[in-house]
Amino acid sequence: MIKILFVCLGNICRSPTAEGMFRQHLNKAGIRDGYLHNIYIDSAGTGSWHVGKAPDSRSQRTAKKHGLDLSDLRARQVTLQDFVDYDYILAMDKENLNNLKAMAPKNSKAKLELFMNYSENCPGITEVPDPYSGRDDGFERVFNIISRGSEGLLKYIQQKYTL
Repeated sequence: MIKILFVCLGNICRSPTAEGMFRQHLNKAGIRDGYLHNIYIDSAGTGSWHVGKAPDSRSQRTAKKHGLDLSDLRARQVTLQDFVDYDYILAMDKENLNNLKAMAPKNSKAKLELFMNYSENCPGITEVPDPYSGRDDGFERVFNIISRGSEGLLKYIQQKYTL
């Protein structure tokens, strides 16, 4: 089983959007996720401010506009066990990637990298910007960036694991 964890700062904007978006891409490709399937995906934050909360209402509104429901997701914080359990831990930005690298235990098996490393059609965009403190249009931009990153990640996973 392939396990992928999407990570941002608070786990209420970018990483839950990536989790929901990638799940949607998997489903469209006929690949189901969950412990009884070939792939398992989740999201978390490096910070603990929003643990247990639903995604930001602006993230949910933007996702809903595109037919994606994030309402059942709840924020959680990255744990040391995640570095053992997951194959890929994909950060939305360099700051969170550096935080993940600093907290990774020696026995970490997870590949730590930027989510946008997998995007093939987003030239010049290496990070997913945090829309939390901005206007609503920032959530639309982030949604589109994450969609492109998800397409590239799906292509990579399908090719590498012949799914």
